[in-house]
Amino acid sequence: MQLYSLRDAIKEDFKGTITAVAEMGFKDIEAAGYDGNGMFYGLTPEEFKAELEAVGLNPLSSHTAHQLAKDVSQTNWEDVWNWWDTCIEAHKAVGMKYLVFPWMETPESLADVKVYCDYLNQIGEKCKQAGIAFGYHNHAFEFQEIDGETMFDFMLKNTDPEKVFFQLDVYWTVMGQKSPVEYFKNYPGRFPLLHLKDKKELGQSGMVGFDAIYRNVETAGAIYSIIEVEKYNYDPFESVKMSLDYLETAPF
Repeated sequence: MQLYSLRDAIKEDFKGTITAVAEMGFKDIEAAGYDGNGMFYGLTPEEFKAELEAVGLNPLSSHTAHQLAKDVSQTNWEDVWNWWDTCIEAHKAVGMKYLVFPWMETPESLADVKVYCDYLNQIGEKCKQAGIAFGYHNHAFEFQEIDGETMFDFMLKNTDPEKVFFQLDVYWTVMGQKSPVEYFKNYPGRFPLLHLKDKKELGQSGMVGFDAIYRNVETAGAIYSIIEVEKYNYDPFESVKMSLDYLETAPF
């Protein structure tokens, strides 16, 4: 489960929230609370890991990013790499298996996208040396055409599969008017993590073909599916539990 699903509750009561997540039946979590200075949700890596383990949760992955300056030539690369060194060290201390770059500023040209691809490759190399897999998480804007090419395809082609995987957010892919399954088939093995999301609770909108997605997980190379609920019809805890129940009882 992506802890962003319970972002308000976790700020108010970290221990109570992760306890509830474990009691729902989740085994692994994806964090969204790294502060850029070596801390997670106000806790040191060691404290964060201990709190999760105490309730039976595994720190699987984490969303965090350091954006480049809008004018890349103004980027202070020493500061950027110092930031990533601290970040990677903190995630290694927690025992994270995956580190995910969750968004970037919308590029204005394919040249801008290429700068980010090179940047992702370099971060991926650093993570690989630390024993952590590094990936990028999409929203909908990556499926727009830019300079005559679909941005997401360009990113897949210009990142090294040995250094950068992609965490496909299936809802945002559909909102970008693309098919998750087509991406699995066109870029097999690039998607070890899937973000399972819907307009609100999973399976409620009818917009996302979860059955087709699950029929093609081997092609995707998917190992983990991570539930994220961003908007709710009900109390957030209830919405998250409904989403888990939907997957656990689905025939697929």
